[in-house]
Amino acid sequence: MGGLDELPPLREVIRAHGLSARKSLGQNFIFDLNLTGRIARAAGPLAGVTVIEVGPGPGGLTRALLAHGARRVVAVERDARCIAALEEIAARAEGRLAIVNGDALRFDPAPYLGGGPARIVANLPYNIATALLVRWLSLEPWPPWYDRLVLMFQREVAERIVAAPGAKSYGRLAVLAQWRTEPRILFDIAPSAFVPPPKVVSSLVQLVPRPEPLPCPLPMLERVTEAAFGQRRKMLRQSLRALGLDPHPLLAAAGIAATARAEEVPVAGFVALAQALATTARPGA
Repeated sequence: MGGLDELPPLREVIRAHGLSARKSLGQNFIFDLNLTGRIARAAGPLAGVTVIEVGPGPGGLTRALLAHGARRVVAVERDARCIAALEEIAARAEGRLAIVNGDALRFDPAPYLGGGPARIVANLPYNIATALLVRWLSLEPWPPWYDRLVLMFQREVAERIVAAPGAKSYGRLAVLAQWRTEPRILFDIAPSAFVPPPKVVSSLVQLVPRPEPLPCPLPMLERVTEAAFGQRRKMLRQSLRALGLDPHPLLAAAGIAATARAEEVPVAGFVALAQALATTARPGA
């Protein structure tokens, strides 16, 4: 890895290329190579793994992923200003870094995967972090092409992902994430670790896909959670009327009390509701 070791400090890279984090792109750079190394280690053994990294910026985490043995890193960066800095890393990475200048929300990883396991590891741009996560959790068919997600979020978003029923932050994102993956918060990162420092604490979250989630049509799960949490203070016998049908048969089929509220229902309960809705909506049912 001598080539990577010869790269200049990130602060020098920032100055040389005239880079500054842009709020409009949700950017917060990490200069501390000890921290990026910790994130790379948290992503698990990387030997033989293709890593998709979203929002690499000047490449601090990119360097760490390569240094910790990733077979290949595919860096997806929307900000054209950062490409030259990433190309400096690529020049020393012996063909293991591919740079994609584009929008991660439109990025198709298929041409870059090849054989072997693939993983998404990223200090996500905060303005699209939730949208990206929902996209990755909604992939069909399932299990997906990645073996885990290791992602940086604002702490508030991380809490929404791992929230248990009854918690204030339990909602649609928790149901979707916990239905299809096993999520957990790995560790928190103080605002001072970033440039510029955000106003909130950040958290690194790991999500490991469940090979066989409870069977459920995703569109129906989206419908029932949208209706239930859209009026989360109301009992389900009221909030589920937004589905356009009598909710009582659905609730009875799912074994859920009509007086329950959305925040009280576990993931398995929402799956049962979605299954009941699918049966009701099926022609001839």
